Amino acid sequence: MNSEIRNLEPTSVWNHFADLNAVPRPSKKEERVIQFMVDFGKKLSLDTFVDSVGNVIIKKPATTGFENRKTVVLQSHLDMVHQKNAATNFDFNSEGIKMLVKGDWVKADGTTLGADNGLGVAAIMAVLSSNSIQHPNLEALFTIDEETGMTGAMGLEGGLLKGDILLNLDTEEDDEIGMGCAGGIDVTATRSYTEEKTPKNTTAFTIEVTGLTGGHSGMEIHKGLGNSNKIMNRVLFDSFTNFGLRISEINGGSLRNAIPRESVAIVTVDTISKEPFLFETNTLINNIKQEFLTIEPSLEINIKETTTPKKVMDLGVQEGLIKSIYATLNGVYRMTPDMDDLVETSNNIARVIVKDGAIKIGCLTRSSIESGKIDLANSLRSAFELSGFDVELSGNYPGWKPNINSEILKVVANLYENLHGEKANVAACHAGLECGILGQNYPEMDMVSFGPTILGAHSPDERASISSTQKFWKFLIEILKNTPKK
Repeated sequence: MNSEIRNLEPTSVWNHFADLNAVPRPSKKEERVIQFMVDFGKKLSLDTFVDSVGNVIIKKPATTGFENRKTVVLQSHLDMVHQKNAATNFDFNSEGIKMLVKGDWVKADGTTLGADNGLGVAAIMAVLSSNSIQHPNLEALFTIDEETGMTGAMGLEGGLLKGDILLNLDTEEDDEIGMGCAGGIDVTATRSYTEEKTPKNTTAFTIEVTGLTGGHSGMEIHKGLGNSNKIMNRVLFDSFTNFGLRISEINGGSLRNAIPRESVAIVTVDTISKEPFLFETNTLINNIKQEFLTIEPSLEINIKETTTPKKVMDLGVQEGLIKSIYATLNGVYRMTPDMDDLVETSNNIARVIVKDGAIKIGCLTRSSIESGKIDLANSLRSAFELSGFDVELSGNYPGWKPNINSEILKVVANLYENLHGEKANVAACHAGLECGILGQNYPEMDMVSFGPTILGAHSPDERASISSTQKFWKFLIEILKNTPKK
């Protein structure tokens, strides 16, 4: 399957992407891909080193005639989000991504593709390995752990890089030039509960929410996509009062930056209430599916009898759990008043785990302004603390404040218009790019972000446009040829 990828244009980019995708590279387990990049740089006899946290930096001298241009940092992240369909048998820790070509799209076979941000990495590799592309002095920065904390960008020391300009290759619409982004903070609620012996005369059910689209919890949060954790909570909400429902386990969602696609709960109800429970719940399910029919046509919510569990949650904590999730905002909190159609602040209820006497709920809150981020985080914290949860705020990272006077922004925007006969969409985004963090230790570095069109990032539906990758590659080459003089 991957051999077909290697024949696509531009062949250098797609071949480097295929090589990269053969290397398992989950966030926080990047040892193999770090070594892969070090070997790549050294094979080219380029100055290559790994910093104290694991970021790889490769430097390449300017081509003849470009020595007087400003030094450019090309930056992408090495790690990728690991998501797969429930029916897909795949081990991300040991297998390379299996890729397919479908029309104008490259996708993976039942898993995330890793085009976020693997195509950016591959494009940088193609520039470094080229003998014909004209460019100024280059510093290639390959960061680690972007997807689960941005610890690579956070740990990059000031002074390691000498570049004047940073080109971040992690934007996912090929007509967009990024000039700002949201920051984020993890809101994690935990508490313990007493497991009680399952009452007698009960019937157990497994409830499954599946078939949701999922996707990037920043770039796609405004679409109103279904969140499996919120949908499951809605199904469970009134069933104790009406049918004696007790929760044994819940396992919903996966990664903090992915809109959750699936949730599974094991519950019991009073056997005498079995039929009315099924009738009322199936009525509710049909209503939910009808609400989401346009945007989530593949949504499935299934209930089936199962073996009765030995233990269930105590009622007091169960009530607090369900009500706190119901009260917790998921989705857009505020749109920015300064730019059209841009989300300012949002939250994603990414993970809900209930098992063996412990509850853990994980949210990722994003905002382009620090005060808005903390405001929403405190709102979530209050909802959980009122129900007896301990709440931790962690992984705080800043946004990237737009600079409308950016020199490289003007160069890149003009080049785009000259190449394509139309203006680029110059905008800030609601994703968490690393530019804001990198700018803390390199405040004078002038930055923009761009990239090829990638749809469905952070989900098994992730796909990269072949024609857009060609457009992106030509654009990158032109930018390197037209960087400002010192």
